[in-house]
Amino acid sequence: MHDSSGRTPFPLYAQVLVAVLFGTTLGVVFGQEPYLVGLGNEQLGQLGQWVVWVLKTLAVPLIFVAILDSLLRASIPLHQGVKLLAICLINVSMAMLIGLAIMNVWRPGKAWKGHVEDLLHVVPGTNLTPTFTPSDHPLQDLLGYIPRTLADPFAGHNIIGVVLLALGLGLVLRWTRGRSCPPHTVIDRVAWAIERAYGWLVTILWWVILVVPLAVFGVVASVVGRSGIGVFSVLWVFLAAMLLGLAVHALLYYPLVAWVVGKKPPTVYIGQGADAIMTAVSCNSSLATVPITLRCLERMRVSPQSARLAACVGTNLNNDGITLYEAMAALFLAQALGYDLPMSSQIVIVVASIIAGAGVAGIPEAGMIVLPLVLSAAGLPDQVILAAIPLIMTVDWIIARARSGVNVMSDMLVAILLDTGHSKPEAVPIGERRQ
Repeated sequence: MHDSSGRTPFPLYAQVLVAVLFGTTLGVVFGQEPYLVGLGNEQLGQLGQWVVWVLKTLAVPLIFVAILDSLLRASIPLHQGVKLLAICLINVSMAMLIGLAIMNVWRPGKAWKGHVEDLLHVVPGTNLTPTFTPSDHPLQDLLGYIPRTLADPFAGHNIIGVVLLALGLGLVLRWTRGRSCPPHTVIDRVAWAIERAYGWLVTILWWVILVVPLAVFGVVASVVGRSGIGVFSVLWVFLAAMLLGLAVHALLYYPLVAWVVGKKPPTVYIGQGADAIMTAVSCNSSLATVPITLRCLERMRVSPQSARLAACVGTNLNNDGITLYEAMAALFLAQALGYDLPMSSQIVIVVASIIAGAGVAGIPEAGMIVLPLVLSAAGLPDQVILAAIPLIMTVDWIIARARSGVNVMSDMLVAILLDTGHSKPEAVPIGERRQ
């Protein structure tokens, strides 16, 4: 899914900013001293731990049901579906290559070395040992994520296993449904139950999201109370690394492919698509931007069929922004902890990010939901995940808007590539567009 944000009078990013402000104030004023019936900032820090645990617990069934719901409701011809899937896989693979290159050449996570210990005091009983020992071959690591029983992926929060299980079950249900002649079969009832379950889980998720600012407030108060306001000085490195990866993918790779393969120069691809891109960034939702995206693609002379397929159906697969962010964040924290991850482990992180990105279609605040599971796949201890995510949330609202813009650009590129080979009029460059 592309990040969505509910239209509320006081949006989530504003609530997070207020939480950061109040948490910082409490941390500076009271430090580690108790001030409320024996409670202090240290206890507030555990709020973040509880919220992340709930998010991680909710994410597994939510992603499982979301994939089943998408597979049962999707309606797309086989030929177009294969072409769409191939384009999306190529795009996300390039995103992963860009992310790996930045993280291995720059190694920005090292800027957090020495600061992580202060952060981890929020969670008692911290153990910095990785949760798995990588093998010499990535295939062997990936085979370890294949579920041995139906309950294994859910009990171990194994995102790769959950998605594989959901894909297998969803394809079987879809195939069985297509062969069922009488209407209102058992499969139809199962599909109805899955749709209802998905709706209930999303409702519960929205309730959890309401208390996310409290998690940020608690962790910021605890970390600032222990380490001082200087803890924010290292957050800019994380923010810069994430935005750099998104910028390279969106501003170099997308326009180049649109020009070379799709025959749409940057004046058309970026110029004609600027309305959709800026709308997605401003409202932090690429799903809400779909009508504007379709209008921009029409100005580019992309056929309505390709535009609708990419922006309405393919939007469930075009998750380059979220996928790139999840993988880079996992590698960043691994570097901060001093883990020397071999390429086999990095490939596992990449695969987990790609699979998770394909499983979050339609889920609100998808980046926040999936990140704990991807970090677990990277071998990061639960204590690290519980402590780091609320602090990352303080800048995630900025990254989320960039992700939404990237996802819209991905939708437009996929539409252009789907349309390649069709005979149609040339698009008018932005400077020559009729008003």
